[in-house]
Amino acid sequence: MTSVEQEDCSQILGLNDIRCEEEVIGDLTNKDEIAEVDTLPTSGVQQHEDYRDKNTHLCPHCGKRFLYESVLKRHINTHTGEKCYSCSDCGMSFSMYGGLKEHQRIHTGEKPYSCSDCEKYFSRLSSLKSHQRIHTGVKPYSCSDCGQCFSHLDKLQAHQRIHTGEKPYSCSDCEKCFSHLSTLKIHQRIHTGEKPYSCSDCGKSFSRLHSFKRHQRTHTGEKPYSCCDCRESFSQLDNLKLHQRKHTGEKPYFCSDCRQCFSQLHHLERHQRKHTGEKPYSCSDCEKCFSHLHTLQAHRSIHTGVKPYSCSDCEKCFSLLSRLKTHQRIHTGEKPYSCSDCGMRFSMFGSLKDHQRIHTGERPYSCSDCEKSFSRSTSLYQHQRIHSGMKPYSCSHCGKSFTQLGSLNIHQRIHTGEVPYSCSDCGKCFSRLNSLNNHRRIHTGEKPYSCPDCGKIFSRLYTLTCHQRIHSGGKPK
Repeated sequence: MTSVEQEDCSQILGLNDIRCEEEVIGDLTNKDEIAEVDTLPTSGVQQHEDYRDKNTHLCPHCGKRFLYESVLKRHINTHTGEKCYSCSDCGMSFSMYGGLKEHQRIHTGEKPYSCSDCEKYFSRLSSLKSHQRIHTGVKPYSCSDCGQCFSHLDKLQAHQRIHTGEKPYSCSDCEKCFSHLSTLKIHQRIHTGEKPYSCSDCGKSFSRLHSFKRHQRTHTGEKPYSCCDCRESFSQLDNLKLHQRKHTGEKPYFCSDCRQCFSQLHHLERHQRKHTGEKPYSCSDCEKCFSHLHTLQAHRSIHTGVKPYSCSDCEKCFSLLSRLKTHQRIHTGEKPYSCSDCGMRFSMFGSLKDHQRIHTGERPYSCSDCEKSFSRSTSLYQHQRIHSGMKPYSCSHCGKSFTQLGSLNIHQRIHTGEVPYSCSDCGKCFSRLNSLNNHRRIHTGEKPYSCPDCGKIFSRLYTLTCHQRIHSGGKPK
């Protein structure tokens, strides 16, 4: 190349210093920059028009011009899809040399670009520039629908799918579609069974990072979410949100059948089983079905006999913690549930609901065999055993069977000699509550049973029944 050509070349490239062609090409190869004539400074363009037309290379696909044929060839690869640069480590191919160089840093671990603010290192210049927006706060990409701004273009594009409803990523196994590629990848672990996150404390594995982090709090005891109203803390954000409904009174879930509202979705789902009759929980021992899991767990103790929760006051044992807490109200006298009609208070919410039916007259539980109705579900279950003849409760001492658990408990006192009910007036003890109530009438003088024939009154139903034989000729009415 002559000195004149070098001078012309330097003017076209806008270089302050004259450099040889090999040096310029070297820079372009290393940085993967495309020296397009169309992007050169406008000063002196007319002066070099003839030189450009004669000494530039035209892309046949898009019409762009390039100073060097080697750069044009690399550019043409973007149109043809040709990938002439391959990685010697993994065989992956690239259309641009710069793409190969960036890829090879995965194998070498090289991170030549560092952040001046936090000294974090990156393998790609574009990654560094994206990272620096954390420090500068620059969010150059804004949503045309809602105005929300983003620091990265891909985040804007993902956000815009909220407005468009676009779900471009579909699962090849079940054809379910997703708006984010990352969400698809997480979903695919359902099919592959992949669980890449494992706990170093217990070895349990998880398919999702947030599930793994949430699990770790069971070991650390960390509760990062606290209620601003009562300062109670929670390990999970969802639990805090549910808790806050106690303060706000929010009940966003309602039953479409009876319009009753609930603060939690699973409470609604459990309630709806009253209407549908669904009983999804079955006992593996006797195949009996239940609408609630806790009812199944309580039932299972009949077969296993396991009662891990004991009362510190009387040492009575229970199969469920909830039943222990309810039982302890006997000792504390706590009755947190009150009737709005008569003010009567109860230790159990279920007892309040049963009681309120006295005022409403409601009997929602009916027998399918004889259509007799009951205000309590337990009363219906007990009644149905008359038709089925089922006696699920048997005595471990003598084998006698009973339709009701309470009847079994009373019977077993014959074997144990237990007499838990004592008279406050004379101290006499009884195995049954109704026996104590009958006995107390000796002290109170109460006689609630009267003969419809002669008006004579009695303290016990049995005595009245015996008396009525006088009128019936010795035959019990």
